[in-house]
Amino acid sequence: MNSLIIPVYKNEAEIPNLLEALSTLNTKILGLEVVFVVDGSPDQSFDVLNKLLVKTNFKAQLVSLSKNFGAMSAIRAGLQEARGNQFAVMAADLQEPIDLIETFFLKLSKGGCDVIYGERNSRADPVFTKLASNIFWFLYRKFIFSEMPNGGVDVFGCNNKFKEQILKLEESHSSLMAIIFWLGYRRESVLYDRQKRSIGRSSWTFSKKVNYLRDSIFSFSNSPIILLTWTGIAGIIISITLGLSILYASISGNINVPGYAPTILAIIFFGGLNLFGIGIIGTYAWRTYENTKRRPLTLVMSKKQFGDEK
Repeated sequence: MNSLIIPVYKNEAEIPNLLEALSTLNTKILGLEVVFVVDGSPDQSFDVLNKLLVKTNFKAQLVSLSKNFGAMSAIRAGLQEARGNQFAVMAADLQEPIDLIETFFLKLSKGGCDVIYGERNSRADPVFTKLASNIFWFLYRKFIFSEMPNGGVDVFGCNNKFKEQILKLEESHSSLMAIIFWLGYRRESVLYDRQKRSIGRSSWTFSKKVNYLRDSIFSFSNSPIILLTWTGIAGIIISITLGLSILYASISGNINVPGYAPTILAIIFFGGLNLFGIGIIGTYAWRTYENTKRRPLTLVMSKKQFGDEK
């Protein structure tokens, strides 16, 4: 069986088109199972799926989470519930061509790779969205994984061995896509053109992208600590240089109000540096604390199965 996991959040209007595309995909893939994970969506996505899935021609599971845990946690929940031997993940907005999933399962069945991901060849998005995406993935490749494609990764597929390794890493506030590259294994990519969104607006907001970047950096890189260390070293060098300059100026009688300017400058500079350092160290300490609590990454509120008799 081939399992396709689809996280659902504010996709109510797109569901009919999605189910139609999946019905077509079912005619091309033997033993398709689709696992829909409704990630605390505030709209009627769950009710619409619950009503329409009884009419589809493919096997499906409908999983509802107790609140919005985020797309990455929803994908993990879907992987845990999936019953197949091969797995793929796609978004519910159909911006990735449905044929890409067929290619994933075909290549995985040949056994030449353990994980396969889609690499965007182009994207039909607004200019600002493209610019924000390019900046985001530049920083991602710079600080996290240099082998990450320029446009990032939104969809992937894997075999059962790779899926089990993903589920063993129960980290909160982490990045699933970064985990995929951190795990290694045999990887393969497939080029595709990202389609223009036809209905609704993306829920992948700028703030979510910033949080995703923070999760990726603080969970997989010590770059902020290194940056803080070098900033501290630079601050010491600057303070010594300024101190010698002020001492020289004081001895030569060029300072009319002794001590005032250098004191204020030193307080401002090192006060800001200390706050910056405390913020970075505090972030790492908080993430460590979060993982020691061992809270579940998701909570399933309900589960339903459709089409097992087909």
